[in-house]
Amino acid sequence: MPKPSFTHLETRGTLILEGPDTRAFLQGVVSNDVEKVSPSRAIWAAFLTPQGKYLHDFFVFQFGEAVVLDCERARADDLVRRLGMYRLRSKVSVSNASERFAIGAVFGDGALKAAGLGAEAGLAASFSGGVAFVDPRLSEAGGRILLPEENFDRALGECGLTPVAFEQYDRLRLSLGLPDGSRDLAVEKTILLEAGFDELNGVDWDKGCFLGQELTARTKYRGLVKRRLVPVEIEGPPPPPDSPIRLGDREVGELRSVSDGWGLALIRLDGLAAATEGAKLIAGEASVTPRKPAWASF
Repeated sequence: MPKPSFTHLETRGTLILEGPDTRAFLQGVVSNDVEKVSPSRAIWAAFLTPQGKYLHDFFVFQFGEAVVLDCERARADDLVRRLGMYRLRSKVSVSNASERFAIGAVFGDGALKAAGLGAEAGLAASFSGGVAFVDPRLSEAGGRILLPEENFDRALGECGLTPVAFEQYDRLRLSLGLPDGSRDLAVEKTILLEAGFDELNGVDWDKGCFLGQELTARTKYRGLVKRRLVPVEIEGPPPPPDSPIRLGDREVGELRSVSDGWGLALIRLDGLAAATEGAKLIAGEASVTPRKPAWASF
């Protein structure tokens, strides 16, 4: 494990939701149970089309009396717009606060302890005028921090964390098989269970209805998943994202985000089975070797 480190996730933004109907409103439109969110608990959730296809994913946590979404910065206004389509008469306001707050990742040996956190996925706590929480998907990914922009570097440096390049965190994320928004999940195409949302605590099957629930549940209970998003080791010239992955003359998947010899790829299950038996998968001029994550159940 690297030394306790932090990096500024400049591609992440912040939405603030306030008002008496905030939780009831979110509960009806996202994939996870918003009632579990508290000052000591964060969750990961997705917002889908009515047909069950991916639109946005985000971390949900409490900051003061508000509920906060840690989402993709470049797509934050789109998320505000889409949430607004379902707000109707609910007493809730949704605002883009990405200019006010910074989001960071803390990782490496001792990083969670330095941020005042235990090792349980989703555990949250106040931190230097902001909020810290363990990645709700997988504690091995470390934690995330929300802080006022002007306090970010100072607060994290004072607790013994060393600033590092984003690529160091990105390599860890990829090796663990964790998606990073629309870099890895195709908007209006990806089905949640292809991307591990079930195993990574992103869907609550007991919470009641949400947008896209019917397809999501049918995919689970009928065993309809035919592809999976998996980490791959890349040997050779790194192919660009969206490069097709081939098994001989047959296309069996496509590459998504890539960094420092690792990537995520959406691969058909028969292609994964062939790779397990020694078949060679190719993307561009590079060979790609799938690595099934310890958390995955396929």
